Amino acid sequence: MSLVATRLMAIGISSLDAANWRTELPILTARVVTLREPTSSDLGALVDLLSAPDATPFGIDDSNIEVGVQRLIERAVRERAAGQSITYAITTGTARAPVGLIQVRRLDPAFEVGEWECTLAPAARGTGVFVETIRLVGSFAFGSIGARRLETRVLLQNGRGNTALRKLGAVQEGILRRSIRRNGEYVDQVLWSLLKEDWGEHWISTAPRVH
Repeated sequence: MSLVATRLMAIGISSLDAANWRTELPILTARVVTLREPTSSDLGALVDLLSAPDATPFGIDDSNIEVGVQRLIERAVRERAAGQSITYAITTGTARAPVGLIQVRRLDPAFEVGEWECTLAPAARGTGVFVETIRLVGSFAFGSIGARRLETRVLLQNGRGNTALRKLGAVQEGILRRSIRRNGEYVDQVLWSLLKEDWGEHWISTAPRVH
């Protein structure tokens, strides 16, 4: 059995499931979180989530946030089917309402390099939700999609997020000075990267279930 196939089985995803992610995005589950593709029933919760002043915009630039989120949900399905991105609503426990959102977009035609964005509701921060979400999505991206590098940008002042990425083995590649506008001013971001060969102990072995 190949190393990739072994890794896929270790995280509970078969080679057939891996080949079919463009048709249907699998549900990924670990101890704390369940990740699923967002649907129109999530509209209200996602409007609340993405209306927060420090929320990641996910490309929403509409003055009407509700319209922007509806377009985001519709775009997530189209782009997944085209192999351009995957988008997961982050839920916890038995609750259906998302407490966060994460998206991975390809940066090259083969999806060997991807960039992710993630935002969490304030109540979900510091609870382990972020680390478990990244471990699930990283394992899926490296094991099923075939990515070899993932990168992300985090606000310099987001100490909790930067610390969590460091614990996951991410490498800080630089400071992007005044690279994003927040609350009327430009602020710095930290550029982080994760490589497949360095993922090591962070592979989820608690079998996220594919439904």
